[in-house]
Amino acid sequence: MTQQYKHILVPVDGSKEAELAFRKAVAVAKRNDGAELHLLHVIDTRAFQNISNFDNAMVEQVTETAKKTLDRYVEEAKNDGLENIAYSIEYGTPKAVISQDVPKELHTDLIMIGATGLNAVERLLIGSVTEYVTRTATCDVLVVRTSLENN
Repeated sequence: MTQQYKHILVPVDGSKEAELAFRKAVAVAKRNDGAELHLLHVIDTRAFQNISNFDNAMVEQVTETAKKTLDRYVEEAKNDGLENIAYSIEYGTPKAVISQDVPKELHTDLIMIGATGLNAVERLLIGSVTEYVTRTATCDVLVVRTSLENN
């Protein structure tokens, strides 16, 4: 018997790595009959903590940009034949939201996440979200490094 995934989570942030994860996740969801693909964008609220003139317009602008990107992804997935697709925009620390909070809420059984775009020094100083998710998630995690053609 082969493993069937029913609730696939794909964090997207506009990066090339996230785009590769999205494309492969659509293919995996189509192969897993009835699977739901859930796209997630996390707005890191820590980025706004040091802004002295913080105002809600900044958050709204970031949210609107994320919504446009997610709407485009949903349209692409539907054009590719996937019907069961949803998304959410969350606020908080990406590491915790992606690895714990949302998977628990959605009963996620697979997280497909793009490989980090950070270099070795950046990973050492701030840590990779991808690395954190692979260590702490309670479900399967697939780190996507290549395109659909595996290159």
